Amino acid sequence: MVEFKLVISDAAKSHARAVKDPQSAGFLGKRIGESVGGELLELPGYTFRITGGTDKSGFALRPEVPGSRQTRIFVGDGFGFHAPRRGMRKRRTFRGGAISEETVQINLVVEQKGSKPLSELLGAT
Repeated sequence: MVEFKLVISDAAKSHARAVKDPQSAGFLGKRIGESVGGELLELPGYTFRITGGTDKSGFALRPEVPGSRQTRIFVGDGFGFHAPRRGMRKRRTFRGGAISEETVQINLVVEQKGSKPLSELLGAT
């Protein structure tokens, strides 16, 4: 059984939501940058874009790593490593940009809004 924690970011506020099977099965195999329909999350009219996530060990998903494997890559300044000195690079562990059973958290951003506000549909105050 696959369970994901979704962090849905609207312009002003973020909302957290946990999804289990069968909703979580719709995310398997998707990559960072792909769009997901709101019907998958029972949010009609909304469209979301996958912007990132983390795996069960806490390593970030990186879009340029193929598949869902865990690997160490050489990175400069950017997400996952912020160089204290100019030009400094380090080898860091990341997971591939595809969503798999190893993924725990998925970050989503709203691309298209529906007729009702997101906070009302998710039951947040």
